[in-house]
Amino acid sequence: MILIIDTCKERLHYFEFVKPVEDVLNKQGMGFWTKHYLNVSDKDLIKAKKIIICGTSLQDNQFVEDIDYFSWLKNFEKPVLGICAGMQIIGLVFGGRIKKETEIGFFKEKFEKRFLGLNGGLEVYHLHNNFIDFFKLSDFEIFSGNKIPQAVRHKKIYGVLFHPEVRNKELILDFVKNG
Repeated sequence: MILIIDTCKERLHYFEFVKPVEDVLNKQGMGFWTKHYLNVSDKDLIKAKKIIICGTSLQDNQFVEDIDYFSWLKNFEKPVLGICAGMQIIGLVFGGRIKKETEIGFFKEKFEKRFLGLNGGLEVYHLHNNFIDFFKLSDFEIFSGNKIPQAVRHKKIYGVLFHPEVRNKELILDFVKNG
């Protein structure tokens, strides 16, 4: 079973950032359950085979104030995919700092190596005001991004700053099946 973690402060944002990820998994008949990060328990972490930490709206940065709720990531040994805010959370837990840069819309990204089924030049959807400078975090391998890291991996932890639930849904499926 896959645990989907909702990072949205406002319930309405769930429909834009979490439900589309649920829809991708539902369409494939994959088992999952969704919890808000404030309610994730140790039992949930034990039960989950994989975890997806979803994004949230441009102005919702409450997760930064609540970063201690994600301290489990440091020692977690199962696959995790962080999407946008999820990637920022991963970076913060591993010692990164938030930097400001707004990117909204469709952008071309080049994946130098295969990353969760993506390879080469692809169009992805960006919707963020912040990013983490993973170039300064030596434990992370960067797969796409020149100035702003867009796709990273550390052991079994993957992060993307773009939104594969909008475009590139195959990334979510590849993570669930192979990540």
